[in-house]
Amino acid sequence: MSEQRQKSWFGRNWLWFIPLTGCLGFILLIVLGVGAAFFGVSNMINNATPVEYAIELAAKNELVIKNLGEPIEKYGIPSGNISLTNDDGDVDFSIPIRGSIGEGTLVIRGIKIDGEWVYEDLYVRIRDTQEEINLLEKEKVLEAI
Repeated sequence: MSEQRQKSWFGRNWLWFIPLTGCLGFILLIVLGVGAAFFGVSNMINNATPVEYAIELAAKNELVIKNLGEPIEKYGIPSGNISLTNDDGDVDFSIPIRGSIGEGTLVIRGIKIDGEWVYEDLYVRIRDTQEEINLLEKEKVLEAI
């Protein structure tokens, strides 16, 4: 009598196992790449100077604290864009923020000239009332002579 050796599992199933693992590996690589890109861009936006400055102003503003509570923190995904080229650039985006009693949106619009940020708009829109709280100091208006 002759004994037949049974092939191993891999020997019997390699025709479908190799393409399947290759496809799954490729899909996993794409998902990890997209996730890393999203995390990198999100981290860059959250750590940008205009964002840090705006959050700091919002956290110190009495009207914002009265409407949203403390502490003021970012949540969700910012929307808009920030563009930097050497010492120049521009920013135009909205950041969801919240406190202990309410939520709002922090709106930042500005330009960077010679390394210095100049803000055109910097305000918090309260979600419930749609009230806009200006975070920029009152600028002096030149009176007509």
